[in-house]
Amino acid sequence: MDVMGDKATLLETGRFVQSSDRDETGEAAEEARQRLAAEAGDTEAMSVLGAMLLRRGDLDGAEPQLRAATAAGDRAAANNLGVLLHQRGYADEAAGWWRIAAVAGSAAAAHALGRYHRERGDEPAAEYWLRQSAEQGHALGAYALADLLEHRSDVGAEQWMRAAAERGHREAAYRLARRLDRKAADAGRGDNGVIGVIGAAGEEAEQWYRQAAARGHRRAALHLGAILEKRGHLKEAGRWYLTSAKDGEARAACALGFLLRDAGDTESAAVWWLRAAQDGDGNAANALGALHAERGETQTAERWYRAAMDAGDVNGAYNLGLLCAEQGRTAQAEQWYRRAAYAGHREAANALAILLLQVGDSAGAEPWFSKAAEAGSVDAAFNLGILHAGRGTEDDEEAALRWYERAAAAGHTEAALQVGIARLRDGNELEAERHLRCAAGGGSAEAAYRLAAVLDARRPPAPAHELGEPAQEKSECEEWYERAASQGHRRAQVRVGMLAAARGDVVEAARWYRSAAEAGSRNGAFNLGLLLAREGSEPEAALWWTRAADAGHGRAALRLALVYARRGELAEGQRWADRAVALGPAEVAERAARLRDALRQELSA
Repeated sequence: MDVMGDKATLLETGRFVQSSDRDETGEAAEEARQRLAAEAGDTEAMSVLGAMLLRRGDLDGAEPQLRAATAAGDRAAANNLGVLLHQRGYADEAAGWWRIAAVAGSAAAAHALGRYHRERGDEPAAEYWLRQSAEQGHALGAYALADLLEHRSDVGAEQWMRAAAERGHREAAYRLARRLDRKAADAGRGDNGVIGVIGAAGEEAEQWYRQAAARGHRRAALHLGAILEKRGHLKEAGRWYLTSAKDGEARAACALGFLLRDAGDTESAAVWWLRAAQDGDGNAANALGALHAERGETQTAERWYRAAMDAGDVNGAYNLGLLCAEQGRTAQAEQWYRRAAYAGHREAANALAILLLQVGDSAGAEPWFSKAAEAGSVDAAFNLGILHAGRGTEDDEEAALRWYERAAAAGHTEAALQVGIARLRDGNELEAERHLRCAAGGGSAEAAYRLAAVLDARRPPAPAHELGEPAQEKSECEEWYERAASQGHRRAQVRVGMLAAARGDVVEAARWYRSAAEAGSRNGAFNLGLLLAREGSEPEAALWWTRAADAGHGRAALRLALVYARRGELAEGQRWADRAVALGPAEVAERAARLRDALRQELSA
């Protein structure tokens, strides 16, 4: 049992002497003194001597002393005799002596008797005696009672767990902290499932974690470190992780490794991950695998991923799949993805579906996408949308939109863009704008461009400006165009150039037109040519119009035909006019045809 004697009673009577500051010689002298007194018939000495021998493990020497003291009515001796008999394997006889001591008022005996009855399934008797012990202020009794009540989901469990914790029971302090932690999480969890403000329960939980950790509870130190890390107190979190890890908590060693890695100390991180992985922590084994994979040490990485898998961490199989896929070992990648996917790993299911899709097995990919999406994979939901959209039927388009909406609701940028495009197509501009804003805010250049176009169509026409006039303040639509343009969106770059030109900002307009043109935009090249021509740089303008016309821009071809006609190079002008007729559009083709005919007549004259 946990206690060998009623320590509180012994302290009160002065018959128990703490030995922390005494050396072996002093203990031997005390034992000799108590033995002389016991041989003279002193009941108290018999009880103390029996307790001393029991603590030392001398059961044969302790038993006659305790029996003699018990016969003389010493309750502490009765309790210790019960402990001795329990250690010898005589549990029923031990319970008899505990009952005698408990009836006489021994809280420790009541605790031991309560545990005896619980081990035999007699919960009513167990609760009675544990309550007797707890109500006398016995920490172990309070903890055992709380454990019993918690097992039955009794609301009184917390009261007694708190009582035990307040009396210094470290496991009670830890379990009370865990209970309060769960309350704080439930109270702070909003409708979307996100943990919110920690609140009073969370603050109290932290205090109990601190008390348990300070008393050497390694799991309490782990949880305290996690709370502090989440709060950003990394140094203190690291100290508690270190304390817990040194006491053998593998999860703390793993967490300490991540903390060190984030601080840039990968070598120290690897040391703690190795320690945790050797103690069976799959997460640490995965971290070691990733570290070696980054260094190009694929064989070592594979070994650690396998170790993670052997430790029961399904991420190990998924990471093995990723490693094999990167090396082009498709068959093995599929094998590991399947293993992880069958174990419920949603990202492995998504990766397996992508792999199947790449080899043309869309029928095999779809159920894995569905399984991953139903398990919460946002990427899988988006991929399902792509899969349905590619089939082209009306039903598939509706299914695609449903999956896009699901992914968009979870924050998927490209899915939000697709929903926005679909809503624009349906004429629902407000819904389209909402989704385009989400996608643009998430970094989609196409969404930023389309959002700008929506806003652009709404705004009243701006007053005309001559080139070189002071620029006006930019509108919101221009800001979105610029965001898309800065991300390399060519149409947005052209549009920003046009808006800058409309404001009279020639330099800005030329800069954006040039960016678009150099990226391959034929409209950018054409507009840059117009700008240069207006500024008197027709030769350079012709170069950009040539680039645009070669890319299929009919108006650029017509401009070139006019340039060469003015220069007197009629044959070249006729060639570009023919090109403009072929490229169109209709208005350009008509003008180009008239110019071509005129040049032909001039050449034949």
